[in-house]
Amino acid sequence: MSNALSLDSVVLSSDEKELVILDQTLLPNEVKFLHLTKAGDIWEAIYSLRVRGAPAIGVAAAYGIYLLSAQEETEDMARFLEAFKGHKDYLNSARPTAVNLSWALNRMEKVAQAEKGSHSVPELKKLLLAEAHAIREEDIAISRSIGRLGFELLKPGDGILTHCNAGTLATAKYGTALAPVYVALEEGWKDLRVYCDETRPLLQGARLSAFEMQTAGVDTTLICDNMASLTMRRGKIDIIFVGCDRVAANGDFANKIGTSGVAILAKHYGIPFYVCAPTSTIDMAVTCGDDIVIEERKPEEVTEMWYAKRMAPEGVKVFNPAFDVTDHDLVTGIITEKGIAYPPFDVSFRRLGIQ
Repeated sequence: MSNALSLDSVVLSSDEKELVILDQTLLPNEVKFLHLTKAGDIWEAIYSLRVRGAPAIGVAAAYGIYLLSAQEETEDMARFLEAFKGHKDYLNSARPTAVNLSWALNRMEKVAQAEKGSHSVPELKKLLLAEAHAIREEDIAISRSIGRLGFELLKPGDGILTHCNAGTLATAKYGTALAPVYVALEEGWKDLRVYCDETRPLLQGARLSAFEMQTAGVDTTLICDNMASLTMRRGKIDIIFVGCDRVAANGDFANKIGTSGVAILAKHYGIPFYVCAPTSTIDMAVTCGDDIVIEERKPEEVTEMWYAKRMAPEGVKVFNPAFDVTDHDLVTGIITEKGIAYPPFDVSFRRLGIQ
């Protein structure tokens, strides 16, 4: 089985005509890359979590809107920008909670608007391509920086708990919550232990984080979400790293459903709880977690997905939020590429230059 760190979760094809993503819905049983060119296919890949993780979604969005714009045959700037806006709005509708989606699309739009008066449409397409490449390269550097800062918090032999998947599969490379582990491996550490929450209902911990850590040679243990309390009680967990999809100005954050429960348990057992957050996921326009829109998904993900037969009564009501919000007072620190923010988070964010 391939080491996950060697797999590119999202890239542009060598001929610059296809968005190439690793289909994460098939892992760990099959490693398959999809080659996407159409708006509907790119939207579906984001919505259906074929590409997932806030940073990877941002990279996919940047390459996706470049490709769709590059396919526009008009050389009339007004028509080109009108089409660009349509593509942007469509892709942005795929996932409402992950801020990196709108962040990347807005960044691409800023390039288009800033350069429209001094360049032709073909020249603007080249600038959009360069910006998409820059977003991916910056994501790799950001993940590496978060990994280095998180690594400094570790001790040899530590037990690390993570929820969902915020590893290399969720970014262009390295990941956020699992980046400290990859840095530790590069430093020659071999005795870390990683516990992966299963992460119902989509099993990102079981399918993806466990796959990443095991193929990287890490001592990996998979636990069901409801086993986290006993695992902490028995002293197996020394530190917790999780990713995030959006952080509010006060430090409240949205992450995969179940994260807030992990944070509450960590507070009870006195275990440090860190959020690994690229600054692109920090939304200073959102005052607190109550203002974050929470995506709700299809009931079939709970009642039928992964089962040979349906495992719930027909007609039963299902509540299936994709994310929950963790209060800032449960968070030890928020690790960004610019440094670690500690409470009060709004003050720390400003000190780190996050506006």
